[in-house]
Amino acid sequence: MIKLIASDMDGTLLNGSHEVGQETISAIKEAKEAGIEVIIATGRSYKEAVLPIKNAGLSLPLIVVNGAEIRDTEGKQLYQKGLNPEKAEEAADALEKLDVYFEIYTENGTYTNHKEHGIQLLIDIFLTSNPDTPLPHVQEEAANRYDDGHVHVVGDYHEVFNSSETVYKFLAFSSKPEKLEQAKEALHQMGGLAISSSGKENLEITSVEAQKGIALDWYVKQRGIDPEDVMAIGDNYNDVSMMKLAGWSVAMGNAPKDIQELCRFVTFTNREEGVAKAIRKLTETEAKV
Repeated sequence: MIKLIASDMDGTLLNGSHEVGQETISAIKEAKEAGIEVIIATGRSYKEAVLPIKNAGLSLPLIVVNGAEIRDTEGKQLYQKGLNPEKAEEAADALEKLDVYFEIYTENGTYTNHKEHGIQLLIDIFLTSNPDTPLPHVQEEAANRYDDGHVHVVGDYHEVFNSSETVYKFLAFSSKPEKLEQAKEALHQMGGLAISSSGKENLEITSVEAQKGIALDWYVKQRGIDPEDVMAIGDNYNDVSMMKLAGWSVAMGNAPKDIQELCRFVTFTNREEGVAKAIRKLTETEAKV
């Protein structure tokens, strides 16, 4: 029996317009009315994750920054797992040595030291989830991140490291696969880091203790829910830890084939509101999507 649903956001909950579709809104409300809890689990920062949820008229708890933080429906922090400061500096030095661009996510927002690279990074993430979205629309969405104040530009990342802010995640980007492989290997050798991705040209780096599955496990234990009674829905590699935890793992139709093969069920794509279809099918019949 499903008692809690955990859904990824980009490429999963959000449609091609980067919004929660009406069918999905209705399905989430129906699930909640039936006594099933719903939580979002995303790589986004809290400030960027909460907006589409509020715009949809929903009130949901959020696992953000790939499991580095959990916030309740009011935005109160329930859980936090940041990077060790020394480890964060070591990782930054390794990425800079390889000339790999990255952004830093903290409790106070996201930082970049190169605005143009930052815009390109977001375009890549959007197009990975929605490859047929018109480029001008994606470029506008990416630029809005800065206009809305969600991303801050700094001259040197050491300004962040030397502050009192907790560093949650690095989001690294390169159009050169060999560069990303080199970075991945260098970071793995450091130990203490979780390395995943939300797109073919990026790496997401957090503390090994900050993963969606670990945060979700903590949350369901607080609620007295068995992981076997959890549905986890996602589309990419940063969702794997929660998919492995949940008794009901669901891959989106737009997920890579190896992600689909890992999961118990496969639903429709995010453009087809696959989250809504999975919720309605599995909470009603316990049959294959």
